[in-house]
Parts: sequence; C-alpha cells; structure tokens
Amino acid sequence: MTRILVLNPNTSTAVTERLAAAARTVAAPDTTIVAVTATRGVPYIATRAEAAIGGAVVLEMLAEHIGRFDAAIVAAFGDPGLGGARELMDVPVIGLAEAAMLSACMLGRRFSVVSFARALGPWYRECVEAHGLTGRLASIRLLDGPFASLADVGTEKADLLVALANQAVTEDEADVIVLAGAPLAGLAPIVKHRIAVPVIEGIAAAVKQAELLVALDVRKAVAGTYRRPDPKPSDGLAPALAALLAGTPVPNGFRP
Repeated sequence: MTRILVLNPNTSTAVTERLAAAARTVAAPDTTIVAVTATRGVPYIATRAEAAIGGAVVLEMLAEHIGRFDAAIVAAFGDPGLGGARELMDVPVIGLAEAAMLSACMLGRRFSVVSFARALGPWYRECVEAHGLTGRLASIRLLDGPFASLADVGTEKADLLVALANQAVTEDEADVIVLAGAPLAGLAPIVKHRIAVPVIEGIAAAVKQAELLVALDVRKAVAGTYRRPDPKPSDGLAPALAALLAGTPVPNGFRP
C-alpha cells in the first residue's frame, strides 16, 4: 500500500476536503490519501510573503508526520517550501504546480495557467520561472473580482474560467490548460469537455506522479543540491522540525 500525505499549507479545512476528495478519485486502489491542514497561516496563499510563511509551515507539517508516508504533496499551486522539503525528506515530495506543468508539457508544446484571482499572478509567474518552464508558458490568465466562497470558487466561477481557458487557446495559442489553485481541485473533470485542448489539474497530476515515484523506488540523494543538510541546532522551532534539522530521533521513532 502506498501512503500519500497531502499537505494544505493554507488554513482552510474546506479546501483540504476538496483536495482529498479529488485525490482519492484518481488514486490507485492500493493508495491511501491522508490530508492535513495547516494550523497557522492564511486561508489561501496569494502573495510572496504568504508563500514564505506557507513554506515554513510545510516543513513543520512534514516533520510532524515523518515516517508515516511514502510520498508527500505540497498542495498549494506555487509549491511553497518544496525545495527545502526535498532536502530534508527521504521520500518523494511533489509540488502541485510542478506536477501540473510537467504533465502539461507531455501533452503539448505550450500551456496556459488559468486561475480565479488576479493577486496570484506575480507568484505564479515566479513559480513557472523557478521550475525552468518559462519557455513553455503561453500565458497566465486570471479572473478579476470577488468570490463568495473559497472552497466553492470553482463551481461559482466555472463558466468564467472556461471562457478564460478558451481565450488562452485562441488568443495565446495554448496547447494545454492548467487549472491552478487548490480551491479548483475537482473542477477539471467537470469542465474539460467545454475546453478545446487537454486540461490538467494539480492534485490529480501530483497524485499520479507521487505513485510513479514511489513505484520507481528511487534513493535519497547523498550528493548534489538535494542531499540532506548537515545536522544543525536551532532555537524556537517546532520540536519535530528542530529534531529533524538536528538529525536526532523524532517522537515516532524515525531517525533522519
């Protein structure tokens, strides 16, 4: 059995439930999805500052659950804390954005990112750049306006998101659409037949790529940029994260 930990670095439990439901829809029969919500932070990450906070929370959450999962998913589209998580973890850690974009690259030459809030634009663009995929990006198209419910924004704005996606196809020559943002989990299967090109959603892509990496049974790097950092003491951090950084046992018996 494969155990996948889905980490929502936002504080919205309703979004976590949506992520978990979408993840279980695509997971293999022998895959167990365990979804957890950040206990501190913001309801949804939309800026660089919020992403920095979310990245620290991701590392704390991973440390608290270490030894209990075969792969983890950072379930916020900008992949906060992903690099640090890969340094510290012995198992694969997958980012929502990276999984969606790399999957899109297998279906077409260029992809467009479509989401529900204009504030997300700068962070999303930097995320594309960080993953080295700027040359494959056709556009980032974002809605502009309020929404009634974060967890239900996909349903509320479905028609507008479909129209935006089709504009990206006709005006930006996108070969694939990436529906971006954890609150849009589960929307792709509902609207994909209304969009003229393939549609990818982050949580579905991340689950399948997590299962693939677990099956490949890859080893933890002992050299290069993602090897585990040397043990180091710390001050004021959550106990599980402090123990992980120090290379000492954590409460559930796992020794880094």
